[in-house]
Parts: sequence; structure tokens; C-alpha cells
Amino acid sequence: MFSINENNSLYLYSTYVDLRKGFNTLSGIVTNSGTNLRPSDGKVYLFVNRSRNTLKLLHWERGGFVIYHKRLEQGRMSKLMFNEKIQFTPLRWDELVLLMEGVNPNTRRRKRFNIS
Repeated sequence: MFSINENNSLYLYSTYVDLRKGFNTLSGIVTNSGTNLRPSDGKVYLFVNRSRNTLKLLHWERGGFVIYHKRLEQGRMSKLMFNEKIQFTPLRWDELVLLMEGVNPNTRRRKRFNIS
């Protein structure tokens, strides 16, 4: 069951990740990031591939990890959301919704982000 909502803490990993990785590797990225974040703390961790058209969410639910996988058929996720210097960037719920739709949350006029 999809149990992610606006009450969850969301963190975007700001470096691109090879999304062929699974539960162990993605949780290892969170553990070895040098922050005090733990993959089993109930927070939601977002990972994006280099072409910014695929997104994985890693979430700990009661009893184990869940990965949600989203691939955009058109457009890309905004490049402005990624900062190589910061490991994990906190996100708001509305930013996650826009990011999953391929909309740049930093613009006034909402349209799909197609520029690489």
C-alpha cells in the first residue's frame, strides 16, 4: 500500500545514482553519506538517475523497505534541484509532487522541464 504522504520527511540525494541498484545499495548510500540519517528511520529518500527521467523512493515501512519507482515518459526532472555539494536536501511534499510530474518547482509558469 502506498503510505507516503505530507507527514513524511523527504530527502533528495543530490548526486545522480545508477538506479539499477536495489534495497541494499540505496540504503548503504544513506548510511555512508556522512550525515546522521538512517535508512530505517521512516524518512523517505529520493534518488534520481543521470538523465533525470527516473526516480526511486526508498522508504522504511513496518516490516521492511519499500522502493517506489517512477519513470517519466516525457521531459526530465529539473536540474536546479540537484547540488553536488550537499548530500541530502530536504524536500517539501509539494516539491516532491512537482518533481515526480517533471515540473520545475522554481518557476512561476508550470511546464514540463525538457532542457538538458
